[in-house]
Amino acid sequence: MNNIHPTAIVGSKAKLGDNITVGPYAIIQDDVEVGNDCQVGPHTVLYNGARIGDRVKIKQAASIAHVPQDLKFSQEPSLFIIGDDTVIHEFVTLHRGTKETGKSEIGKKCLLMAYAHVAHDCKVGDNVIIANGVQLAGHVTIENFVIIGGMTPVHQFCKVGQHCMIGGAFRIVQDVPPYILAGELPLRFAGLNLIGLRRRGFAANDIEALKKAYNYIYDHSMNVTQALKKVEEELSDNKLVQNVIEFIRTSKRGIIGKKWSGSS
Repeated sequence: MNNIHPTAIVGSKAKLGDNITVGPYAIIQDDVEVGNDCQVGPHTVLYNGARIGDRVKIKQAASIAHVPQDLKFSQEPSLFIIGDDTVIHEFVTLHRGTKETGKSEIGKKCLLMAYAHVAHDCKVGDNVIIANGVQLAGHVTIENFVIIGGMTPVHQFCKVGQHCMIGGAFRIVQDVPPYILAGELPLRFAGLNLIGLRRRGFAANDIEALKKAYNYIYDHSMNVTQALKKVEEELSDNKLVQNVIEFIRTSKRGIIGKKWSGSS
């Protein structure tokens, strides 16, 4: 049984699951699908194209699947997809896709804190934490288990690799390879995300392989091409290192820079 506040406006064609709570003055448009056991907070708007999984909690005044801030957008149908068990906090703004991809997407078990923004054609993986005021521009990709600190803007088309942690109030303008920490201005490699990797059960030999790979990649005596060749020669049998190699080889914006020469 659903609990819909009498001041809420729910489109007659909207598809709602079971055990849904809809708060005061919320608006759910016709082309919306909401899974089971969800909460829609007061003054929240679920626009056409919203596709909400099960057990999703959306706090007050969030804006889900609004039209993109893209001058090329011409009202084409598109989606914003939110995975199961994700929490969307107050005043978060999520924009649906354009004709280039047809959707924006957030995975399962994510946490988006207050005032975060996810623009058109973004893809956010599972178990991602996006802190207060983080702003993702269009076509950004965030892989699984990433944590982005508060007030961090992410440039369009950038990619952040899995199991990364980005410090707060920095700027991401190039791709961030997987399994690392990043900080400073401009954003720099700051070592492996050792605490995160250990907490998630990564094996000691995998961590050592990643550490050795990044020692080559961020060695001042080699450029990235030379470093990757060295990594492939010595460490390409490790699956996690293979992920790093593939990420860097497919990077379109280039990866963030090496440690500041005076810091090591």
